[in-house]
Amino acid sequence: MKILLIEPNKLERTIGSEDLFMFEPLALEYIAAGVASEHDTMILDMRIENRLEGILEDFRPDIVGITAYTPTSMRAKEIAGRIKGFNRDILTVIGGHHATVAPSDFYDNNIDIVVIGHGIDSFREIVTATESGSSFDRIEGLAMKSGEKWILTGEREEIGLDSYPFPIRALSERYRHNYFFEYMRPMASIKTSQGCFSRCNFCSLWRLTKGRYITRSPESILEELKFIEEENIFFADDESMVDTNRMMSLALVIRESGIRKRYFLHARSDTIVRSPELFEAWKDIGLSIVFVGIESHNDRELEGINKGTTTRINEEAVRILDSAGIDIYATFMIDPGYTKEDFRLLAGYIRDLRLKFPRIFVLTPLPGTGYYEEVKDRLITKDTDLIDFVHTHIKTSLPLKTFYYEYAGLCLRSLSLVSALKFLFKFRLLDILPTIYKIWKVQRRIRLAYLDYG
Repeated sequence: MKILLIEPNKLERTIGSEDLFMFEPLALEYIAAGVASEHDTMILDMRIENRLEGILEDFRPDIVGITAYTPTSMRAKEIAGRIKGFNRDILTVIGGHHATVAPSDFYDNNIDIVVIGHGIDSFREIVTATESGSSFDRIEGLAMKSGEKWILTGEREEIGLDSYPFPIRALSERYRHNYFFEYMRPMASIKTSQGCFSRCNFCSLWRLTKGRYITRSPESILEELKFIEEENIFFADDESMVDTNRMMSLALVIRESGIRKRYFLHARSDTIVRSPELFEAWKDIGLSIVFVGIESHNDRELEGINKGTTTRINEEAVRILDSAGIDIYATFMIDPGYTKEDFRLLAGYIRDLRLKFPRIFVLTPLPGTGYYEEVKDRLITKDTDLIDFVHTHIKTSLPLKTFYYEYAGLCLRSLSLVSALKFLFKFRLLDILPTIYKIWKVQRRIRLAYLDYG
């Protein structure tokens, strides 16, 4: 059978993302690993190659699988409609993060099956059933139409990550030079764990694993690293370092193997403070960037989002990483209730920490989170195209135009000229001007984001 797997592109009104970073379609490469040995399988990354009808005409797939995060969920539905418009006999299957937290959003006449949770086994069984003409009823982890209603099959049990096959990166070979994060280009991704022990109320990732932290063994990770050609590696984990013993063991086996890469991963500030020696060890084998969710400049806000850290812990984490020579990409979240004084205080706090790479987002109620349940009756929009962590979904205390004027100003005020120059000098010379243009473009979109609400 012929199987086409699609990574949707974002819409123009969705701010950021592909303008500043683009990770490989790792989920699709995993799905492909379950079927490619027996079927003709192709990946279409529409963020790079936006010619769906041409691919459908040339490849003539029997099954199309589409993955989607929340910001691309409506785009995925539109793609499914175009596929059915080309040939209604093509089986359309949707999976990914948004399908797992909100499967009913894909109950659509152009979608045949919604995969909930990890899709490697489910999708392989869908392909097998399609080939044999069997029913999908006994395949766990699906939502599908039965008559005029949508039904859910049994819940699929989670299995260990070591049981999964390695993702088939050869299927994205023609795109791989396009995958990057800012100055780290080209960049590959690897998954070493899933879930998180923390219970932040704005995050749904820990809910997807029912609060468990699922890990791969250092030996399995090392074996996969041997086959990755790119120098830059992103750990596509919810939180990479929380199991400090495992990650110290991984650092040791990587060092002993002689593999030399540049690594970029997520870590909580309390993990950094608890185990500074772990980050020293990782610095020695190539850790270059750590994304740290600092989130706020005051303890009251941190407690309100159930972050489980304090400003003191955050400040100590910044000091530890800075001392180790690791770039800190600290993220902050603006509450829609911010006043002009709140914006001023946050800008001052970021400057006081001397952060070179602050990333500032709007606190967003994502489907599947506790925060969403708290505020769902106060949403000013349910447009998932605007779930980009820039557009607010809650009424702001300031007039909307003023809020975005302050937000855009905060992004500029929180970064010194020296820090901006240090950031730009990390890029290849030929990438500096395009990067400046992309940053200007995003900054302008933030300034004018109030217009997207009509």
